[in-house]
Amino acid sequence: LLTGSAGTPQEKPQVTQDSGPRSMGLIGQHTAGQPWVTLLPTPNGSGLSQEFESRWPEIPERSPCVAGVIPVIYYSVLLGLGLPVSLLTAVALARLATRTRKPSYYYLLALTASDIITQVVIVFAGFLLQGAVLARQVPQAVVRTANILEFAANHASVWIAILLTVDRYSALCHPLHHRATSSPGRTRRAIAAVLSAALLTGIPFFWWLDVWREADPPSTMDEVLKWGHCLTVYFIPCGVFLVTNSAIIHQLRRRGQPRVGKSTAILLGVTTLFTLLWAPRVFVMLYHMYVAPVHRDWRVHLALDVANMVAMLNTAVNFGLYCFVSKTFRATVRQVIHDVYLPCTLASQPAGMAVKPVMEPPGLPKGAEV
Repeated sequence: LLTGSAGTPQEKPQVTQDSGPRSMGLIGQHTAGQPWVTLLPTPNGSGLSQEFESRWPEIPERSPCVAGVIPVIYYSVLLGLGLPVSLLTAVALARLATRTRKPSYYYLLALTASDIITQVVIVFAGFLLQGAVLARQVPQAVVRTANILEFAANHASVWIAILLTVDRYSALCHPLHHRATSSPGRTRRAIAAVLSAALLTGIPFFWWLDVWREADPPSTMDEVLKWGHCLTVYFIPCGVFLVTNSAIIHQLRRRGQPRVGKSTAILLGVTTLFTLLWAPRVFVMLYHMYVAPVHRDWRVHLALDVANMVAMLNTAVNFGLYCFVSKTFRATVRQVIHDVYLPCTLASQPAGMAVKPVMEPPGLPKGAEV
């Protein structure tokens, strides 16, 4: 989904019509044929006034990759740290969901699973594998098919956050109805329905046009897909977040509660982080569509690179939020790490060496499951 990152240095200095990047991948061919230098606008070139005189001014030079190899390093670190952290988060949330059977834990678990899929499909397969390793020598049919999975992963992540928001709103504003209707089975069915809908809504984005190959202004279909993307993953979800969160805060003030609960704090944190981190990407996309092309303006090029990096950070920050807010989550994470570390310790002990029995977590009866 996040198009437009730095090109690969090993590319040959030759530009062909089909050498553009994948439509939703994290890396592009837009630097093919360009030396690795930063080209700044010159007095004889096209200035800002000329850019705004027409929708897409004719500039023969292609926009250079100002960010260089920084996106490659950034996404490598993000994947190397974010993927293990997301897996640890998923295991901890799975334990909490099994133990408490609360819908909020099931929704957070599904949200984490969507983030893991996003990291694997977009960062690893789209950016690092296709861009840095394979140098973008991938059939166009494979690229377009991968678009479906990438958009579907983003849709699933955002819409599960909407389910979490609606669940918290129902629990606080309509507690009796929430207790009567909420159950693990109903929660799992709602998550399955959202995942199915996300996959179906990703199919139209098979025809998503790569922004780096738009030599002409976007067609009607391009505008429909881009506006559909902005509405389904940002504007509509943010509207739901704003309305429901406002109602929740208003309800808490009516009850005279000076502080919000942990579940509500996690909800507010998740929705706020998403709104802030995805705003630059949506703004730059709309600016590109109506003002200036990416592949002919190095400033839009750089802005989209930075916006994509900021948006992808959303897949790895929730772990820190959960640890900061919830003491229960921190304790569960420590127990997961302990359970992983113990077998490794036992395997490394010499034969016959005694190992001290593991102490059970405080507050649980003997033999109880964590």
